[in-house]
Amino acid sequence: MKNSVVFGGVFLAWISVFVCCFGFQKVHAQNSEKYTVRLRADYVKIVNGDAYLNIKATAKIEDETLPVPNIDITVYNEVEDEEIVLGNTTTNMKGESRFLLNKSIDLKADSTNTYNLGISFKGNESFKKASKSTSYKDAGIEAKLITKDSINYITATLRETATDSLLTGQSLDVQVQRLFHPLKIGEDFNYTDENGTILVPIEEGIPGVDGNLIIEVVLNDSDDYGTVKAIVNAPVGTPIVDESTFDQRKMWSARNKTPIFLLIFVNLTIIIMWGLFAFLISNLYRISKN
Repeated sequence: MKNSVVFGGVFLAWISVFVCCFGFQKVHAQNSEKYTVRLRADYVKIVNGDAYLNIKATAKIEDETLPVPNIDITVYNEVEDEEIVLGNTTTNMKGESRFLLNKSIDLKADSTNTYNLGISFKGNESFKKASKSTSYKDAGIEAKLITKDSINYITATLRETATDSLLTGQSLDVQVQRLFHPLKIGEDFNYTDENGTILVPIEEGIPGVDGNLIIEVVLNDSDDYGTVKAIVNAPVGTPIVDESTFDQRKMWSARNKTPIFLLIFVNLTIIIMWGLFAFLISNLYRISKN
């Protein structure tokens, strides 16, 4: 009987140890799980300006897609099965980064005049390694302002740079720069004709600072050419009347522009209150003397 009790206690002890070890291994496996990073790279070119890659890193964590901040991304040029490192960049708190493709970077294209770029993340304690490739051909937009029959137009021509060939049937967006969201003008889809050109009228009455409009002609997220943008300064807008009272003495102006009457009133009130306190204190002093 005694041996049975001892055997039962030892058996229960072994079961407890097994359950604890299994639970610890399960928790450890859950805590050591690495998430998969999803990378995205979009090519953007500003005519007569910068060209760059817009990079974004996200991960699906607990059924929610979240940005992955503060990870190092390597950018490289893929040429004939060779990866030429161009540099590194780090994502911000939104999981985004912009890698400039400066003129000092010697990019090489393949036999079809296509540039093949790749981005990669080596992985860390929380995320698995990941990579992404993007390809594009170089294109340019020649845009300008013209006037025809007293009507102002934006005309733009789209060409492939390497072959200097006109690109037909491509949709270009024409829009006016605004603080939060651009103002689109023209048709929803402005397709280039057989000369690779579009002609879009500019509506009258569009307000602009000093009558100047900053108009963008954009080839947006093309599979072959990425995003290409040309900017035209057009002095054809309606001048904005500045009704700002920031430099005037108003209640809602800056502190150094406080209205005079308010300064006088507040200071007089303070002087009167302190004078009253001084009068009362002097009377109390006289009473204590007497």
